[in-house]
Amino acid sequence: MKKLIYSALICCSILACKNSEEKKVEAENTVEVQEKENNELAYASYGEEISAEGAVDAEAIAEDYKKLKPGDTIATSFTSTVNAVCKMKGCWMDLEIPGDEDVSVKFKNYEFFVPKDIEGKEVVVEGKAFIQEVSVEDQKHYAKDAGKSEEEIQSITEPKHEFAFLANGVLLKK
Repeated sequence: MKKLIYSALICCSILACKNSEEKKVEAENTVEVQEKENNELAYASYGEEISAEGAVDAEAIAEDYKKLKPGDTIATSFTSTVNAVCKMKGCWMDLEIPGDEDVSVKFKNYEFFVPKDIEGKEVVVEGKAFIQEVSVEDQKHYAKDAGKSEEEIQSITEPKHEFAFLANGVLLKK
């Protein structure tokens, strides 16, 4: 009886190891396929599926923002470099454009996030550009998320108008 139990345990162990090895190989093959597909596209995609085709550069979107008045929106897509990203969740990012201001990007319906370590990387965003007023409370919240010092956070004392963008999709250049 003991031999039968030991034999059954050994068989189960061998089958479990074999099954585990097959799953590992299958997972490795899946990752290779995904990497191959993403390398062909050269982008990682977040949110809705979008295309880099037709996206304007940072200079063109900066000119568009200069023409906007509070309440106006422009449906567009543009390419830029990430200057800052939320260190808590990746739930917002600031994109560089020529001039003194960045574009503050949030994500449609809070449905997706971007990686928290993408400063300096190129992205394509698609959505709506507009100008918004940001309260002192919200500015302090974003400063905290960005990892700013307590001194920098406390120096925020007035609401401000900023270039804003509500993205329905983001492509992160690899």
